[in-house]
Amino acid sequence: MIKTYVVDTNVLIQAPYAVQCFEDNHVVLPVVVLEELDNLKKAEGEKGANARKAIRLLENLRRKGDLLEGVPLEGGGLLRVEKNFVDVALPPDLPDDKMDNRILKVCRGLADRAAGEARTVGETDAAGEDGAGSAENQVILVTKDILLRIKAQIIGIRAEDFTTEQVSGHEEQYEGRAEVYVPEALMKDFNKKGIPLEALYQTDSQGMRIVPDLWENQFLILRADQSVKKTQLGRVENGRAVPLRYKKSKPYGISPRNAGQHFLQEALMETADKAPLVIVKGMAGTAKTFYSLAVGLEKLLNNPTGEYRRILISRPNAQFDADIGFLPGDEQEKISPLMRPVIDNLEQLIDSNEEQRYADEAELKGKIDEIFGRGLIQTEALNFIRGRSIVKTYLIIDEAQNMTPNQVKGIITRAGKGTKIILLGDPNQIDRPFLDERTNGLSYAAEHMKGSSMCWQITLQAEECERSLLAMDAVKRL
Repeated sequence: MIKTYVVDTNVLIQAPYAVQCFEDNHVVLPVVVLEELDNLKKAEGEKGANARKAIRLLENLRRKGDLLEGVPLEGGGLLRVEKNFVDVALPPDLPDDKMDNRILKVCRGLADRAAGEARTVGETDAAGEDGAGSAENQVILVTKDILLRIKAQIIGIRAEDFTTEQVSGHEEQYEGRAEVYVPEALMKDFNKKGIPLEALYQTDSQGMRIVPDLWENQFLILRADQSVKKTQLGRVENGRAVPLRYKKSKPYGISPRNAGQHFLQEALMETADKAPLVIVKGMAGTAKTFYSLAVGLEKLLNNPTGEYRRILISRPNAQFDADIGFLPGDEQEKISPLMRPVIDNLEQLIDSNEEQRYADEAELKGKIDEIFGRGLIQTEALNFIRGRSIVKTYLIIDEAQNMTPNQVKGIITRAGKGTKIILLGDPNQIDRPFLDERTNGLSYAAEHMKGSSMCWQITLQAEECERSLLAMDAVKRL
């Protein structure tokens, strides 16, 4: 049975092409959605840009036919604008003047109409083939707003999230690392020859050998099967497990303290030609930002090879697009509050002496100001990075879990020659409305770039937290 999907404005703001994603079903846009798009089209940042994209898409469809009657979509199905059902009654606790409730009126009206038509042709209320229920239950509200989905359920309307851009849940997401066993005889030649992937194995709960699914550039902890205390760290490359190239490096004097940091160092130290995209997931305290800055400073200051012109840092914020225009000062002054965590990490890197680091605050600030003054490190608002072609730049996007899939696409596809993009974040710490661990840009990029020879990924684990004893204890308890 053909379904009718009523699409909320917030779906189009996240994915302007969303109306094309419902196969051969009917897609309905209430008139109030057009009004909301009109109100948003001049908004700053991604919200306004996506509103304009959605409007242009609707204009292209309008040229093909009457949107009130319905216009065929490329993937099948039909899109139409619904202007009726203004007199549909809702429970008294749902006032008529709210935009969301006007959408609910359309859903309720369509469902009542479908039920009436079904009775006219003698259709029963038994569940259909897909188990969705009676004809009126084939009207489905699609919205990113959880509370609107709850209100839809109250009035008997089926509601769903927009799932086209969703990836697997946190526990099932790709981590970029694995532990495997290696036949004892092959371990001795690992550093010289590597090991064929077909020789690696894992064990199930019954102790039976299983062949692991390994991806290009996946990091490995290899254990000799006869003496598991013999371990090596490696990476998947062209059908073999190969040793780490930068295991003994100390970028900007920093040494890795655990396997995860060894893997992180390897991904960051590799050239932009071989590893132009690095995706790092991990909770606070696992040194994601700290290590990324250390490697960037190593490349620019300690061993300047001309590989990069500068370090460019951006840190998206849940309210950034809405609030930046109202903050005082120029762009740098406006975004400086968002960059304070970066400054905190720089203070630790610039002066490694923990006991004397803050003895002279003015001197420490002067050193950091000099780095920014020379243009070695620059900070920019995320919406100003998009649309540019960035060349020979070490680009760090911190807190990338607060990006949308559309934003992350815009960043990655703008990488110019010699640029290395580093996406850092924790999918469990999302502050942006309508995003979660399955729909944020960081998780989206990680899942879709999995297996690419140009993307290196690593998820740092809770036990690899190095911030402090208190932070480690809190990670375990909270």
